[in-house]
Amino acid sequence: MKMNEKTIRFLEEHIPELFEAAVKQAYWGALASGSSVLISENGVLVEIHPDGTRKIIKQLASPTSVTKDQRVKLDE
Repeated sequence: MKMNEKTIRFLEEHIPELFEAAVKQAYWGALASGSSVLISENGVLVEIHPDGTRKIIKQLASPTSVTKDQRVKLDE
């Protein structure tokens, strides 16, 4: 199938929506399969179990703002 510029632009505009749907599907799929999932919630890493229980794993570091072409050295 050959796509024209208008079709490509339309599809590209919907990438954020498709991404959000894929993440939600992966989240619920993991829980439905019996696995736990990790999420970031208010600066804390939280493990969520299929039965709905939550376990705080750790406090996360504050986000680092960067600009285009800026180099940041990460601690190992």
